Amino acid sequence: MSVSFDLTGRTAIVTGANTGIGQALAIALSGAGAAVLGVGRSSMDETASLIERQGGRFAAFTADLSAIAPVNDIVDAALDQFGSADILVNNAGVIRRADAIDFTEADWDAVMDINLKSAFFLSQAVAKRMIPKAYGKIINIASVLSFQGGIRIPSYTASKSGLAGLTRLLACEWASKGINVNAIAPGYFVTNNTTALREDQNRSAEILGRIPAARWGNPSELGGAAVFLASDAAAYVQGTILPVDGGWLAR
Repeated sequence: MSVSFDLTGRTAIVTGANTGIGQALAIALSGAGAAVLGVGRSSMDETASLIERQGGRFAAFTADLSAIAPVNDIVDAALDQFGSADILVNNAGVIRRADAIDFTEADWDAVMDINLKSAFFLSQAVAKRMIPKAYGKIINIASVLSFQGGIRIPSYTASKSGLAGLTRLLACEWASKGINVNAIAPGYFVTNNTTALREDQNRSAEILGRIPAARWGNPSELGGAAVFLASDAAAYVQGTILPVDGGWLAR
């Protein structure tokens, strides 16, 4: 039996595609053959340039996912630009740091709305287009904090734990309809969200001391997991939360 990771002819929607993990996933999916609709609040010119440089197709859609109003327009944009919406990567996310005793309602809502609420309703919107053709791939970007508690990030931990649960629920409901729903759980990567940790010498040393690989991950190292879960090679993979963490959870 041949195993194919080829995404030629597929269209992927990637949220938070302007930088970091979202940009790296968009580039990886494009490299496997998919056309990519990138969604973000800020310019995605760099992502577009990197994808077009490798011969790929990219279109940008500017949207603020702190509200669910844009979700149907995002799916429609993928259909208008590329004719299909086959793959959804729910990557857009924010983080707020404060001790739980001092955490505000505004910071709680800001994180939950983008990290969890928008991911569900965008999945719902794209699934309405996937179900009639009995084909689709939804990949949620969870976290090692889907498995652990962490410190000083209560809404982030709650949102990523919720996203893991949502991944399993959607897999249970939609697997029989031809949609694969899975998640990737990154460990500690070099992104904007980890700048504060990496600049704190003590905290950075603590984190590195816990990672068997002994280094922070590069966002490009998440690309293989995304291509696998988006491809027919993962046709019988459902409801999985796949850690890509340099061994963090193994220790």
